[in-house]
Amino acid sequence: MREALITRKTAETEISARINLDGSGAYDIQTGVGFFDHMLDQLARHSLIDITLKAAGDLHVDDHHTVEDCGIALGQAIAQALGDKRGIRRYGECHLPMDDAQVRCALDLSARPYLVWNVNFPTAKIGAFDTELVREFFQALATHGGITLHIDQLHGINSHHIAEAAFKAVARALRMAVETDPRKGDAIPSTKGAL
Repeated sequence: MREALITRKTAETEISARINLDGSGAYDIQTGVGFFDHMLDQLARHSLIDITLKAAGDLHVDDHHTVEDCGIALGQAIAQALGDKRGIRRYGECHLPMDDAQVRCALDLSARPYLVWNVNFPTAKIGAFDTELVREFFQALATHGGITLHIDQLHGINSHHIAEAAFKAVARALRMAVETDPRKGDAIPSTKGAL
């Protein structure tokens, strides 16, 4: 089983993240940030990665540290669960429509972290949630997961729809990239022989 457990404790947050790359999309997510929990639920459900995530953060300050540190922990968990990446597809992509919004994601589990972010939210908040934190989450996920991650908004006028389309597009692309490729056996998907 390709599983990982990451625990992270700082002066700002305490996080436990458990994932199973070969799951069914089951989730138990409690961060104290309602909208963020909803987005992470979508990430699990659409990637088919089981995610159990518990976070206690300094929400009396704001949501920033909790959201960013959850991205760090989940990125580390994905990298750990992938191991040397033998037999995986490595690349994934998705065009995800959600009502007015369409978001495209392309990613590479390359061990070369990079985020390209072309998403513009028409509002600064979704309920009480700062929309700028969506980018912070994906930056942390890409950096600590070793993921080259491109997220592009093609359409969208509703901030909730844009954010949800982004999480679902990344989830679907991750689902594709972490899958084992029956034609590759246990080969590492790189001409370099390592990722």
